[in-house]
Amino acid sequence: MSLFGKSKTKVDNYALALDIGTAVAKALVVKVDFKNGRGEIVGVGREPQQLGDMHSGAVSNIEGVVATADKAITKACEMAKAEPNQAVLGIAGELVKGAKTTVHYERLKPDSKITINELREIVGQVQKRAFAKVRKQLAWETGHSEIDVKLINAAVVDVHIDGYRITNPVGFQGKDVSIGIFNAYAPLIHLGALQTIAADLHLDLLSITAEPYAVARAVSEDADDFGAIFIDIGGGTTDIAVVHKGGVEGTKMLAIGGRTFTKRLGEELGKSFVEAEKIKLRYSAGRLSPEGMVKVKEFLDSDIRVWLSGIELALSEFKNVDLLPSRIFLCGGGSLLPGIKEALLSPKWTDSLPFAKQPAVNHLRPKDVKDLRDKTRQLKDPTDITPMALASVAVELAGEDTVVGGVLNKVADIFET
Repeated sequence: MSLFGKSKTKVDNYALALDIGTAVAKALVVKVDFKNGRGEIVGVGREPQQLGDMHSGAVSNIEGVVATADKAITKACEMAKAEPNQAVLGIAGELVKGAKTTVHYERLKPDSKITINELREIVGQVQKRAFAKVRKQLAWETGHSEIDVKLINAAVVDVHIDGYRITNPVGFQGKDVSIGIFNAYAPLIHLGALQTIAADLHLDLLSITAEPYAVARAVSEDADDFGAIFIDIGGGTTDIAVVHKGGVEGTKMLAIGGRTFTKRLGEELGKSFVEAEKIKLRYSAGRLSPEGMVKVKEFLDSDIRVWLSGIELALSEFKNVDLLPSRIFLCGGGSLLPGIKEALLSPKWTDSLPFAKQPAVNHLRPKDVKDLRDKTRQLKDPTDITPMALASVAVELAGEDTVVGGVLNKVADIFET
């Protein structure tokens, strides 16, 4: 059944990006230019989540989230005057894991040319190793040894033959081959919840994408030496992605987001969550009295220090990166808190991390998202980056058959084109 009346048209060159955030569900309709690989945002819909429906980036009430997402989608589709056939959903949360795995492979016949079949075997080794590693990590974190996880994103980060970086290894000769693949996994329970939501909303899924991966891909420069740290502070979580030498090295997620700071204000001021959220937003916009600004800053300082310690710990786990990138890009509603950027610009927290110099810190803006143009003029600040990044994924995938699974085959297929 259509989300709205018969006056709108279902068309193949439109796609939907749905960011089911802890605080707000955001839907974007993007018109896809297949010829140039670009997209235009033609519909925007936002709807606040009900308290209790989401927890730390994960769905806790499917029925409630469906109702909220339906409202956001309807607003976006009515603005676009079209109903997309296909959709990309974002996924976040503490148990969504992303990391690069590299396999070094010595060829027995270095004079022979590398074939697709040989490449698939090498990629298969990478994926087996990565899957075993992430299951072990989740088992340790959750205490459940048999937790089911599924691959949600995979991308070839780098390929080297005898020390030389290669874009497409098929047809090359050589002895020593190394392939690095970034994989993102999510627990089946979280993935299943999103699939149920998509089914209830009558959405034809193109992909369920790890949000920090999408952000990093959407705004990274196309250069082998590009490096940056992306920090997305949403309502329930902080998502981190590290891009190193042009490829996504890994992602980390912390269970601290904007709602943590709102709850702190509510406790300190004796206000309800809704009232505290309004005060936090006015503080972020600099609209409190001078005395109020100082008071709120004092209340939030301790939580921001805890948050910064989490960032430091997460970045320390990137053992394969010799030097961390000296650029940090912020997005998400929580990033607008004045203390966040101030904390990242403070010198001492980086002392134990492998930075070559104190990192520069800047907010991402909608114009930073590649190959997307906002015709609605409603996307204006860092809170819009994540849904735009999902729209960028939709532009990349639109027109393909539905792919909820089968990502592994796509990894090897990159080299067939």
